Amino acid sequence: MTKPIASAQRTNEILKKFDMYAKKSFGQNFIIEGGIVEKIARNCNCDDVAVIEIGPGIGALTEQLAKRAKKVVCYEIDERLKDVLDYSLAEYDNVEVIFEDFLNINLLEKVNELNNHYQRVVICANLPYYITTPILFKIFESKADVDNITVMMQKEVADRFLAKVDTKDYNALSIIASVYYNCKSVMKVSRTIFNPRPNIDSTVIQFYKQENAIEIKDEQGLFLLIKGCFKQRRKTIYNNYREFLQDKDNATHDLEKANIALSARAETCTLDDFIKLKGVKDERESLCEN
Repeated sequence: MTKPIASAQRTNEILKKFDMYAKKSFGQNFIIEGGIVEKIARNCNCDDVAVIEIGPGIGALTEQLAKRAKKVVCYEIDERLKDVLDYSLAEYDNVEVIFEDFLNINLLEKVNELNNHYQRVVICANLPYYITTPILFKIFESKADVDNITVMMQKEVADRFLAKVDTKDYNALSIIASVYYNCKSVMKVSRTIFNPRPNIDSTVIQFYKQENAIEIKDEQGLFLLIKGCFKQRRKTIYNNYREFLQDKDNATHDLEKANIALSARAETCTLDDFIKLKGVKDERESLCEN
């Protein structure tokens, strides 16, 4: 019986056969523990539906997804892997590998296409550490009808997505993600199961749709405001917001009208607080224009 791709023996055999190595610029770290990828695939709820994977590498997670899903669509930026994936995934006819930068694709169009054929789409990936946040926000902001997103990322970034208000890890990422999805931790992953071994541990988290998502008219404006209020964590929200507006009087006016203490810090504010602050700002600016 052939060993799974996510085993040290099979990984080394594939890398040696194709004279391959992990490319640091693409954030590549190959998983060499079969139980980990099997658990990720099992928890992403991809049975008999379509799954999109970002960065399949040599196919360790892809193999487990292909055993469960009706269709697996992978986006890979490293064209050195064409022959590798043709070889490692040869027995799976439900896998399509697209050699394109995921950040450049029309995700909404692709998800709609897959939903038409397979009724449901999930996303599952071991994300490159250096580009985790841009990938997730591309997914969030696409408004694509994705049932859930199950991704492995470095522990420090996962902690921010999972953080609750008024904790040290709570930041702009925590709030912006909550506009679209709830999230939960699936499992912690030691750095020792990768080849090459990274310097940090990982966490697999799952984002699942908000049942009663808040309708926000100007999302980009809200997100810019939130990021501005978190720009320097050691500063009060007043100091950050004042810098964001470049106007101390309006900063004082907006915060007071939104019932946010000038001495508060951004990590003590909820999504509702920032929505209220944005509403006050918009109302003031509208009055100024008239």
